[in-house]
Amino acid sequence: VQLAESGGGSVQAARSLRLSCVGSGGIDRYYAMGWIRQAPGMELEFVAAIGWRVGVTDYENSVKGRFIISRKNAKKTVYLQMNRLKPEDTAVYYCSAEDLYGSTWNPPLKPDYWGQGTQVTVSA
Repeated sequence: VQLAESGGGSVQAARSLRLSCVGSGGIDRYYAMGWIRQAPGMELEFVAAIGWRVGVTDYENSVKGRFIISRKNAKKTVYLQMNRLKPEDTAVYYCSAEDLYGSTWNPPLKPDYWGQGTQVTVSA
């Protein structure tokens, strides 16, 4: 399984960005997918995740109401729409996937696979 992120960049606070992650190499709809970020000098932090059933999502508290995670199973793609960005959202954002082995996903996300990461920089 390979995951490839895109959509990072530098923006000013209060603006928006959309991250995309395309899966390949065997990934299918029976994977939960999500985003985890790492700010400079900080530990990894969960951001958001989505199961393969419509409506099952999980968000870190600081992004609730600002970020929206979605997926298109036919395209093996997960998106993270990031609105009203803040400087504290600055981090490398990693796409991740959890193999559900056909079972229903229950948060939290337990990643089995990771992408290479995409940088998001938010200036004040």
